[in-house]
Amino acid sequence: MVTSGATSEKDRANAPNTGLEGVVVARTELSDVDGQAGVLTVRGYNIEELAHNATYEEVAHLLWHGALPTAAELGALQERLVRYRQLPDETRLAIDVAARRMGPMDALQFIVGSLIVDDPDPDDESYEGNLARAEKLVARVPVIVAMYHRQRAGLPSVEPREDCSLAANFLYQLTGVEQPAGEVTGLNTYLVTVADHGMNASTFAARVIASTASDIYSAVTGALGALKGSLHGGAPGPALEMIQEIGQPERAEAWMREAVASGKRLMGFGHRVYKVRDPRAEVLYEAAVALADETGEQEALALAREVERAGVQVLAESKPGRNLNTNVEFYTALLLRELGLPQDLFTPAFAIGRTAGWTAHVLEHQKSGRLIRPQSEYVGPRGLRYTPVSER
Repeated sequence: MVTSGATSEKDRANAPNTGLEGVVVARTELSDVDGQAGVLTVRGYNIEELAHNATYEEVAHLLWHGALPTAAELGALQERLVRYRQLPDETRLAIDVAARRMGPMDALQFIVGSLIVDDPDPDDESYEGNLARAEKLVARVPVIVAMYHRQRAGLPSVEPREDCSLAANFLYQLTGVEQPAGEVTGLNTYLVTVADHGMNASTFAARVIASTASDIYSAVTGALGALKGSLHGGAPGPALEMIQEIGQPERAEAWMREAVASGKRLMGFGHRVYKVRDPRAEVLYEAAVALADETGEQEALALAREVERAGVQVLAESKPGRNLNTNVEFYTALLLRELGLPQDLFTPAFAIGRTAGWTAHVLEHQKSGRLIRPQSEYVGPRGLRYTPVSER
């Protein structure tokens, strides 16, 4: 006789915490997401305060150390990051292989895993040792993305510079020419804005791996695997495709209504946590405005504004109470396109910014040393008896 502890499909669908909503898995000093008020706090600062004033290097220091750096600390960090931009030969070989055979996110996972090759003491799991690795990862991920892109395009690799910021160097290595200050500022704003964002899927993946006493390279490659998923880091590309398909501001509302009526998902709208407009959307909108003012490219911005207005209105009418507002991916798509990044580099660009947060979470979790081991509720059958293969 088979006894079953199975629940019905309806019970499973209504089971609490199927996505860990409301479950606190860690205490952190790094960032907090207030979805009701639309506030993102990073180490005590509202994200708007940091995005409008800080460099990405300053925010990385803030995440790692809990305070913005002094001038001397920032100068020393910048010197180390510049030095770390030089990649080991084995990593350069990995870039060459990946550029011929892999898509961007698969390539990034593969190449980042190779960075352990020049670790002077892989068995050193001290806090200081992992902090040095965190700095190397932040310095090297943008170099990897830029070199990979140029090699897959059949262009000569551009060596990193020693006289510019992380954002400026990435754009230089990506394009082969020094970019205007406005574009560097736009990219820096983006990197700061996405540096950390609570216990999102990729950050949780990094912390779970770190909790096993694995190495920081494994934690970051695991985080990259989570970020690759379309439900986490892959939305900016489709958001841009949607805006481009609409094409003209006057088409936005009708397009949105038809899309919702046919059950199509509107990319760049709605968020698992935010019930109001994503504060990062406002920051990136302002960055897009500033960039458009400098470049004179106002047409794309005007289209995006109207698509946003129409999307919010149509969703409010068709899905009342759902609070589906603009999220970070909407203006990410516009800003990164205006900076000249191809669409399939949008998620790797996100990874460049989030590496500071991932590594900070690894460092923070290292202090507790507690293995993350949640429980699950078994809903399958029990008491089954083995039947020989000849009788099945």
